[in-house]
Amino acid sequence: MKQFIIQENEAGQRLDKYLSKLLKEAPKSFFYKMMRKKNIVLNGKKASGNEKLEEGDAIRFYLSDETFEKFAGSSEVVRAVCKLEVIYEDHDIILINKPAGMLSQPDKTGEASLVEYLIGYLLENQTLTEENLSTFKPSVCNRLDRNTSGIIAAGKSLAGLQELSVLFHERTLQKYYLCLVEGVIKKADHMKGYLRKDDKCNKVMVQEEKDREALPIETKYEPLGDNGKLTLLKVQLITGRPHQIRAHLSSIGHPIIGDRKYGNKKTNRIYGERYHLEHQLLHAYRLDVPEIAGRLNRLSGQTFTAGVPGLFLGILKEEHLEEYYYEQME
Repeated sequence: MKQFIIQENEAGQRLDKYLSKLLKEAPKSFFYKMMRKKNIVLNGKKASGNEKLEEGDAIRFYLSDETFEKFAGSSEVVRAVCKLEVIYEDHDIILINKPAGMLSQPDKTGEASLVEYLIGYLLENQTLTEENLSTFKPSVCNRLDRNTSGIIAAGKSLAGLQELSVLFHERTLQKYYLCLVEGVIKKADHMKGYLRKDDKCNKVMVQEEKDREALPIETKYEPLGDNGKLTLLKVQLITGRPHQIRAHLSSIGHPIIGDRKYGNKKTNRIYGERYHLEHQLLHAYRLDVPEIAGRLNRLSGQTFTAGVPGLFLGILKEEHLEEYYYEQME
C-alpha cells in the first residue's frame, strides 16, 4: 500500500486529474476501475474521481509496487540553471525579465527554455522539491517570442498558476512594450486589422479585410521620441496574437529594428554591423494589474517594470534617445 498526502500545490484539482499526473502512463479507464474496486481510495472511502482535493487529504493505493512503478513512468523533470533576473516573487507567482534569445516555453528543438530555468531556480532555492514535481510543474502564463525580451509571469503554486492564467486569458492585465522602429512617427494611433498565419514559414500577415482564417487584432502605440531616423515607441497590446506587434508595425512601414522576419534587410544590416545586433529591439517592459479579487488580490493596482537589456539601452544612448526611455521608467 502507498499513501500520498495532498499538499498545498496539489489542492484544488479533481482527484482524477491528480491521478493522471501521478500515474501518467495509465489510461483513465484504469483509474476509474481501481476506484470502483476500492484499490484507490480517498480518505479511506470509495471515490468516483470528480472529488475536489483539499490540503491534507489522503489517497491510498492498494496496488503492487510493480504496477505502480509501471504506470508512474519516469519521474525525471527537465531542469536547467542560469541566473534569472527576478522582478517580483511571492509564494504564488514570480515575474522574470527574460533576455532576448531565450525560449519562453519548450519547443521541438529540446533547447532549455525559461520553464526549465524556472524549475532549476526553484529547486536551487528549495522553494520546490523533487517530490513536488511528480504532481505539479511550475510554468509560465504568457509567452514572448524567442528574440523579444521582457516580463514573463509564472505560477509557483497551483493556485497562483491558475489565477494568473485566467487574468492573462481574460486580458485583465495591461501589457506595454518598448520598441525602436524605422522612420519617424509623430502621432499616437490605435490600429485595427486582421492577422493571417502561414504555418509553413511561421509568419503572419496583416490584412484589412476579415476572412475565415484571419483573426482580429488591435494594437495601440505612442511615440516617445525620435532622432529623425528612428522612433522609440510605447506599444500596448489589446489583443495578443503571435508576432502581432512586429507584423502590425511592419505593415504600416515602421518595422522594428533588428527584426529579421518582418524588418528591412538593408536597415537591419546597417544596425547589425554598427551594434552587433542579432535580435529585434522589442521589450515587454511594463505590466499593470487592475483591482482584482481572489488569492492574488495583494497585487491589485500594482505596476511592474523591467529594464531593457544592456544592448538595447546602449543603442538608445548612441542614437540620442535614452532620455525618452528614462522618462518611461521613472
